[in-house]
Amino acid sequence: MSTRIDYFDDGSAPPANSLVPSVNVAVADEDSRILMIRRTDNGNWALPGGAVDLGESVAQAAVRETLEETGILCEITGLVGIFSNPRHVIHYTSNDEVRQEFSIVLTARPVRGQPTPSEESSVVTWNTAGDLDGLPMDRSMRIRIAHLLDDGGIPVIA
Repeated sequence: MSTRIDYFDDGSAPPANSLVPSVNVAVADEDSRILMIRRTDNGNWALPGGAVDLGESVAQAAVRETLEETGILCEITGLVGIFSNPRHVIHYTSNDEVRQEFSIVLTARPVRGQPTPSEESSVVTWNTAGDLDGLPMDRSMRIRIAHLLDDGGIPVIA
């Protein structure tokens, strides 16, 4: 199985050899709970998301990735920010790709569906902001979520 290793401000990180536009989606329900997945490639919790494919928009990729990973069809409602920190790299051990972070984080609301795990998500749950502190997740994901919760709707470019 492929493994994902995130490095953030780590001098032992391998050098990046790719840059792939990706999306993460902060889907919030009517109770302000946030849809989260437990990734199968590293066991960490994260917002659903993935790479933008050729021929699709960022919004289309966001809706597709959320549905694939969670079973929830969503509607995009806004922008949290763009995260492209070159000190955050992601090593995919299956093909030795090392990506520099490039993630556009969007907000969304659920339209229909039930939280359903997939090949990429072992668990899918709705979480309150207070639940998130106890979940294991990569530092860069915590930063994205902090901007979602703390920045009053003003998009960040980091």
